[in-house]
Amino acid sequence: MAFEGNSDRLMSDINVTPFVDVMLVLLVIFMVTAPMMIQGVEVALPETTSQPLVSKKENLIITINNKNQVFINDFQVTLDFLQEKLKKILEGRENREVYLRADKEISYGFVVRIMSELKGAGVENLGMVTEPIRHKKKDKKQKAKRL
Repeated sequence: MAFEGNSDRLMSDINVTPFVDVMLVLLVIFMVTAPMMIQGVEVALPETTSQPLVSKKENLIITINNKNQVFINDFQVTLDFLQEKLKKILEGRENREVYLRADKEISYGFVVRIMSELKGAGVENLGMVTEPIRHKKKDKKQKAKRL
């Protein structure tokens, strides 16, 4: 007895290998491009010799860039609405602590004006964010020669 079957029948199984290949390629593309999509506000902070503070909670950060644009975390805000928006944000917060990041190239008067707006919004503690002083390679070589 020979097996009699219709060889003209269509195969109804789905070949998933091409789908898996496409998904793996997309996964690799997203893994490579995801770090490039992270955006923030570019600010040249002043350098100091102070030690960094350790914080376990997410803080509210006000940033002023070199074009005098003001940001609450990563969202740009006009100076006219800064105090109003901060009041709304701080309403539901138990901790009224804010950190201020200001570009070293902007005027002192503008920073003081922003600080005044922050205090008017009900900020109780205001911290200033700075960069640690970076020592140049020449300084290290000169110190080594002295020893």
